[in-house]
Amino acid sequence: MRPVLFAAAIVGVLIAAGPAFAESAIRIGYPGVGADDRPFAYGDYVAVAHVKELVQAELKDQPDVTVSWTFFRGAGPALNESLAAGQLDFAAGLGDLPSIVGRSKGLQTKFLASAGSHDPIYLAVPPDSEVKTIDDLKGRKVAQFRGTNLQIATDRVLEAHGLTEKDIRFVSLDTNAATAALVSGNVEASFGGSEYIELEKKGVVKIIYSTKNDSPTLGRNSGLFVTEAFEQAHPDITAKVVKAFVKAARYAADETNRPAVVEIWAKSGLPVETFEADFADERLAHRISPVIDEYIVARYQDQAARAKAYGLIKKDVDIDGWFNTKYLQQALTELQLENFWPTFDAKGEKKTDGVVEQSKVAG
Repeated sequence: MRPVLFAAAIVGVLIAAGPAFAESAIRIGYPGVGADDRPFAYGDYVAVAHVKELVQAELKDQPDVTVSWTFFRGAGPALNESLAAGQLDFAAGLGDLPSIVGRSKGLQTKFLASAGSHDPIYLAVPPDSEVKTIDDLKGRKVAQFRGTNLQIATDRVLEAHGLTEKDIRFVSLDTNAATAALVSGNVEASFGGSEYIELEKKGVVKIIYSTKNDSPTLGRNSGLFVTEAFEQAHPDITAKVVKAFVKAARYAADETNRPAVVEIWAKSGLPVETFEADFADERLAHRISPVIDEYIVARYQDQAARAKAYGLIKKDVDIDGWFNTKYLQQALTELQLENFWPTFDAKGEKKTDGVVEQSKVAG
């Protein structure tokens, strides 16, 4: 059984347990860990909300309500299982594919805000590799964190270059294991994220491709989700949690805060230089925005359709009914951020400018 389908099957079984949540606790899950399993997010505004304890601050008038964070080395599939078992109330930064798989299996959540978009993926190979382009991957042994949003993003890259998963000998490895396998020569290439930037600087690997230089519709997307049971029982708390994350997004997207934001991401164990390179020649607000615009809706519609076409899910998924933007709009209005972020159309072209783009890039 393919890993993503196995994870989805577990979700289907666990949903039978029914929703559960603690009246005096807010339980947030994040699909990932830092280097050496450090419990820190990176590359998004979720990391800022976590480190600066913005959710706790938003609930200061409710001192009896606790906030707990769980970071999942098993990424999206593991987080889905925890959601289905009633062990979480919010999923912050959950990638597009695992959230779509969960919804296809009946996992009842609401999409509250974008947690990131245009997140690039990189293809790394050993320095002396004969693999020079995507086309050279045919028949090669390649690492990929399957079941995560990396999988469907990779599938779309392959499709754009005339290949499919069947052309590649994929090995399912999490981020840390994939890096080790690539360095040791157990795989010939690996799709991943910014973790390969530092390894390239050290001469351990060579990055031969990035979606940053390809179509704007490629890359990865993620969202902020709440279980329907929690949202219906606690709309007031849900509103405060969303407001806290919007505050985090506003801070993280402001170019004047770039050095401080990068230092927060570096708590993950990845060096500051990695994030400086990952976001080089790119405004923070291009990837760090809570706004659900035409681009986000189109990407999830497209990803759901492709997930079915690729055999990752068995039925159509209702995307339009998934979004609940009232809390986001309320937060944007209260914080006077309605026009703060740029918006993009379905093809990834900029539709409106954002106030944030007027800030100068920190030197």
